[in-house]
Amino acid sequence: MDALPDLVAAVRTALSTVQDPDLHRDLVTLNMIRNLRIEAGVARFDLVLTTGACPVKQQLEDQCRSAALSVSGVTRAEIAVSAEVPKGTDGKNVLPGVRKLIGIGSGKGGVGKSTVTVNLALALAKTGARVGILDADIYGPSIPTMMGVNRQPQVVERKLVPIEAHGIKLISIGFLVEERQAIVWRGPMLVGALKQFLSDVAWGELDYLLVDLPPGTGDVQLTLAQNAPLAGAVIVSTPQAVALADVRRSVSMFQKVGVKVFGIIENMSEFVCPRCGHVEPIFGVGGAEREASVMHLPFLGRVPLEIGVREAGDAGTPVVAARPDSVSARAFTAIAQRVAQRVSIAALSSPEPMPNEQSSNEPTQPTETGMPA
Repeated sequence: MDALPDLVAAVRTALSTVQDPDLHRDLVTLNMIRNLRIEAGVARFDLVLTTGACPVKQQLEDQCRSAALSVSGVTRAEIAVSAEVPKGTDGKNVLPGVRKLIGIGSGKGGVGKSTVTVNLALALAKTGARVGILDADIYGPSIPTMMGVNRQPQVVERKLVPIEAHGIKLISIGFLVEERQAIVWRGPMLVGALKQFLSDVAWGELDYLLVDLPPGTGDVQLTLAQNAPLAGAVIVSTPQAVALADVRRSVSMFQKVGVKVFGIIENMSEFVCPRCGHVEPIFGVGGAEREASVMHLPFLGRVPLEIGVREAGDAGTPVVAARPDSVSARAFTAIAQRVAQRVSIAALSSPEPMPNEQSSNEPTQPTETGMPA
């Protein structure tokens, strides 16, 4: 029995040679290895990622297994892989159950921002994450149509209960007004509505809450930046020069209010003919990627212009759910992984404390969490 603590320590040391590929820090220091114990030569432990969308999940699991088996006396390694999105850190308690709040913005309207929002949400939910969408585009709420729901939310204990569709929690002004009713509000009313959506909605526990922002750089964006714990923002654009000019303004606005920009998505990158498969870059080629490079921002990926995306959105089932094997759905899934990766990297690059979930068999480790996926 005296040798068991030494064996546990030896396995932990071996696991500390496995590094996160983005942060270049070992998994033990990052508190991604938890509940390590040895029983009859079997090493059992948890590998806790910071997102289920981790693109190197299998690679890390394989490396951990090899490291554990390299220790003399260990005959098998059993690894329980899970994910735990890091909590927010700025002390704002507006959304206590929401771990990461992400703004989806654009400089210009008509670039498919809402389409991107709903499909990223579904792609993240497919990884097992708990996801919500806050439709902050008060004048032009598109989320009810795209998610196929149009009913009023219930009120429980003076809070709105989000409507659920496709496994996503939703709130939108579109649920609260008649479909044909115009929203004719001045700035203060817009700000008041957004604050209510933040504080007076029973969001419950969410890993990601995506905020579908209106285009531009107005009151809603500023209110969100000043009143909510935004983890960061994603900017959507087409490759077109006139759209990219507004992207620069949008990025500048977020930077001025201290909100990290996770990167740029190029939507409608090229038209794919549904009959012959011919590809035509009707809005130009690679504009958003070049702009991201100029601004030293990550380029998160491009989504083609396919008729199926529009058809799925109009039918109330986004393409990631309706046609998961389509080119566009695969693009949205890959982009969702990159967004989750940038969110995790930002969390781990800050002085955020890690959840303290050490095994009783292990000495306390540094409490910094998870891995950038």
